[in-house]
Amino acid sequence: MNSLLRIAALLLAATLAACASSPKLPPIERAAKVDLPRFMGDWYVIAYIPTFIDEDGYNQIESYRLNDDGSIATTFTFRDGGYDGKPKKYTPKGFVVEGTNNAEWGMQFIWPFKGEYLISELADDYSTVVIARTKRDLVWLLARKPDMAQTDYDRHLARIAAMGYDIAKVKRVPQRWR
Repeated sequence: MNSLLRIAALLLAATLAACASSPKLPPIERAAKVDLPRFMGDWYVIAYIPTFIDEDGYNQIESYRLNDDGSIATTFTFRDGGYDGKPKKYTPKGFVVEGTNNAEWGMQFIWPFKGEYLISELADDYSTVVIARTKRDLVWLLARKPDMAQTDYDRHLARIAAMGYDIAKVKRVPQRWR
């Protein structure tokens, strides 16, 4: 029993030391207000930090539709491994977090778990948006058009880096539309 207490104390001390040494990141800034009907529709994924489901995705599109109950029907589509690769489709459901001016959602792929989805860096004309997470593990740069000028892309990447993201993990999505 005594050795179990020592092991538990060591683990607790190591955990606290790790927490104390990790840099404190500033909070993710959210859009001041998101007009949900205006936000709905198709968004091309320009760049992102890949996950296991989309790490080799081409022609990625995230589509949103406002449901009557206030939730957001989401459809994420892409081609796996190439422009002619196997089509993939995921349909998570978004839930606006109250009191956030529609700038924070819980995105649910599997019930009952909801992932944090922070709408940040929303252009005034709703042409581009950066979706972020407090953990800085995932980020998406979305646009209403499938491509953007390199100068605009670099500007967005600099803003993502300023949020505390490791931009070496950010991948530009191959987009080609006929």
